[in-house]
Amino acid sequence: MFSTIIHRPVLAIVISVVIVFVGLLAARSLPTAQFPDIAPTTVNIAIAYPGASADVLVKSTLIPLEQSINGVPGMRYIASDATSAGEATVRIIFEPGTDPNQAVVQVKTRVDQVMPLLPPLVQREGVIITPVQPSMLMYVNLYSIEKNADEKYLYNYANVHLIPEIKRISGVASATILGARQYAMRVWLKPDRMRAYNVSAEEVMKAMQEQSIIARPGRLGLASGKQAQSLEYVLSYEDRYSKPEQYENIILRSNVDGENLRLKDVADVELGSEFFDIYSNLDGHPSAAIVLKQTYGSNASDVITTIKQRLSRMERDFPPGMKYVVSYDVSNFLDASMEQVAHTLRDAFILVAFVVFIFLGDWRSTLIPTLAVPVSLIGSFFIMQVFGLSVNLITLFALVLAIGIVVDDAIVVVEAVHTKMADDGIGPYAAVRAVMGEISGAIIAITLVMVSVFVPIAFLDGPVGTFYRQFSITMAGSIILSAIVALTLAPVLCALILMRSHGVSVSNRLPAQILSRCLVVFNRWFTWLTDRYEQVLRRTVRRRWLTFVILLTFVLGLIFADTILPSGFIPGEDQGTIYAIIQTPPGSTLELTNRVALELQSVCRGIDDISSVSALAGYEIMTEGRGSNAGTCLIDLKPWSDRHRNVREVMEELEERTRDLGAVIEFFEPPAVPGFGSSGGFSLRLIDKSNGEDYHEFERVNEQFMNDLRKRPEITGLFTFFAANYPQYELRIDNAAAMQKGVSIGAAMDNLDILIGSTYEQGFIKFGRFFKVYVQSSPEYRRYPSDLDNLFVKNDREEMVPYSSFM
Repeated sequence: MFSTIIHRPVLAIVISVVIVFVGLLAARSLPTAQFPDIAPTTVNIAIAYPGASADVLVKSTLIPLEQSINGVPGMRYIASDATSAGEATVRIIFEPGTDPNQAVVQVKTRVDQVMPLLPPLVQREGVIITPVQPSMLMYVNLYSIEKNADEKYLYNYANVHLIPEIKRISGVASATILGARQYAMRVWLKPDRMRAYNVSAEEVMKAMQEQSIIARPGRLGLASGKQAQSLEYVLSYEDRYSKPEQYENIILRSNVDGENLRLKDVADVELGSEFFDIYSNLDGHPSAAIVLKQTYGSNASDVITTIKQRLSRMERDFPPGMKYVVSYDVSNFLDASMEQVAHTLRDAFILVAFVVFIFLGDWRSTLIPTLAVPVSLIGSFFIMQVFGLSVNLITLFALVLAIGIVVDDAIVVVEAVHTKMADDGIGPYAAVRAVMGEISGAIIAITLVMVSVFVPIAFLDGPVGTFYRQFSITMAGSIILSAIVALTLAPVLCALILMRSHGVSVSNRLPAQILSRCLVVFNRWFTWLTDRYEQVLRRTVRRRWLTFVILLTFVLGLIFADTILPSGFIPGEDQGTIYAIIQTPPGSTLELTNRVALELQSVCRGIDDISSVSALAGYEIMTEGRGSNAGTCLIDLKPWSDRHRNVREVMEELEERTRDLGAVIEFFEPPAVPGFGSSGGFSLRLIDKSNGEDYHEFERVNEQFMNDLRKRPEITGLFTFFAANYPQYELRIDNAAAMQKGVSIGAAMDNLDILIGSTYEQGFIKFGRFFKVYVQSSPEYRRYPSDLDNLFVKNDREEMVPYSSFM
């Protein structure tokens, strides 16, 4: 059948053209990534319970949620974290390949079942459920060199002008500004004045709810069918208050004499920020840190390019002094890696063509396999698209290896035609007709054997199986296409290109003569080497025991090498980025953590290989949690061509220079596989299966475990975020004394929740955005435990009772 293909050269060429065409179309649409997507589907639940301790969060929120979510279809395990900042996170990790949208629906169904059991404040603040792409796509810092531009201004500028634009970009899953510096109306109560005026926090909240309202008075002149009206009027009200002076003039109490007690008499009001839990800066300048993550299956390079174009366009409208910098960009390392693999692919192709030319000794013969190789490789992109693969380092590596394999079939055809022409003295057309009937079966058999080697690998399970699956499918697809090309295009090219007097033509030109002599010398040397090999082979065959000795030596050597060589999942590479995790002692203030972060920035400025440093005090990137004693620095190194040391050497210098900064600082590289963990290395969790609640005992066991791990020389960068010794005070209330004084325990705790913990009951609209109104005692009234003695609660007899009388 294949011998007739030379009668239809146009058909053979069209087949190859179609393969190239569909391959090019697929290459343009295939997603680009560093590695195959092996990260398991993760659903994140963010819980906010302002004012609650970690223990309260665990007992009131996390335990009911975990009990309800546990066992959701496809779930591998569940992990949760709670902080004393009133925030908790639950992560549900599913089996790889689980549809993230379906996973969110299943988790939400379980959460809805338990929502009525959660505290009312948690229900009101919301339980946010989102599918998570664990790794960052980009990290952008918006900063200003103007002195009057603080974090609040930068945060809200980014929140109003940048974030909405970025979120509309296809492929962006989330765009988050770290910290909560968005505008909020802050009502700072003064408890001493409230006592003097006999005003409770509850009365303040009630007055705000009654006077800052959304009203709908209706319309005048609305048709009634009884009397004609020429005009109709819409009645409007000024809406909720949105200016500090409006809140200051809220009336708390009024008498018949016209005397009014206003909010400004017992509180200060300002347009401030929601929270002050994160300090962000870039190289000493206040900044708004924007973290971008991509959707599942999107093309990282395309998404990043679009984001950069959008940011560049929006930069034209920035206020004077405001700038942005991309502190982390996964495409930098991705593009560099892809470029290196592309260069390797190019070099491999050139080497294959060179080797083929040396052995065939004819440029016409070399041209045939050289043309056949690109057809097979380009067509492989279509195979990749059919099986849902991506263009990544694994598939490109498979193409590099495939070059040496896919060229074989075309060489077999060319060699067979050469031999037939030389032995029978016939032309290329007749030789092709005679040869194809003889070698087509051999080509098919070789292809099936090669494919049978790679195809079974595609059925491996787990993350490693995902890697091998993409590798094996790419290899098998290119091998099958090479067989198709060898049975269609190669015979036609042989008939059209080869000449009867094949070989290197002797020419009077000097280059041709030099090339001819070089080939003669090479053939003479290769013939001598072949003869020597035949002699060694004859001697070895006579001594069969020697063959088994050599084989056994190789097997033992392989076993020995397997025992001494280090093993790992994916070798770490210099990605040009370092994570620094800062841990100050439990209970440390945010200002102390920020001071350590600034000192670390100062140290980094003295190292030539470092380009910039982004610091976040109050946030740690590993669990994406918040805490006043935690911090993260994102250290961006200079391009690889501009520095002489690798990332490991820079980390060693940083470790040496930061030993005396007054905090535990650990340095890590980003994960070798994006999305597979938060950093390089590995993590594990200790589980207390005794069902006990003694956190201090658990901390002792955890510390002992950490000490044992520190003794292992192969482990570095060891740390834990678990801490049960966070400074706490337990409030003990004398119920009898409280009841005698007419104080309700619930009212007393609600009053403390407002004065110490802060709360909000309403919001306002500004810049086209919704912002909250927070009520809380002024900072100077809640600095020390003794300040609680100066707080009062109103009893059922309208008297202000000090907490010290019953607590």
